Amino acid sequence: MKVIFIKDVKGQGKKGQVKEVSEGYATNFLLPRGMARPATDGNVKTLENQAAAEQRRKEQEKEEAQKLGEKLSALTLDMKAKAGEGGRLFGAITSKQIAEALAKQNSITIDKRKIELEEPIRHLGTTQVQVKLHTEVKAVLKVQVTEE
Repeated sequence: MKVIFIKDVKGQGKKGQVKEVSEGYATNFLLPRGMARPATDGNVKTLENQAAAEQRRKEQEKEEAQKLGEKLSALTLDMKAKAGEGGRLFGAITSKQIAEALAKQNSITIDKRKIELEEPIRHLGTTQVQVKLHTEVKAVLKVQVTEE
């Protein structure tokens, strides 16, 4: 009997997969537990429509991330901090502070975990910061640190 898996079933198949299983296994185990549906023409067509909608949604997310990436690349974020001799900061500028400054100055909300800083900024001047907006889209944000 052909079934469409609704959930991942260990050793049998993953969600959305259409597979041939024995009649008894399908009727006594998979179907009553809601792990699979019979692979009728209507159910297969529904599965294809869901996959197409998911693909369109992913493409739209990537497109939005690319637009935001272009906007961020053209931007220079100005931040002020107290500094001592030689341009070293008292403390450091973290990804959280960068995210808050972006939200305050430019009304762009980005999760602090998406800002990729190997280590916090500890000196005056311009620093290039990578921002991961999507699995395939990264942008470079310029952060200008000036003395307070």
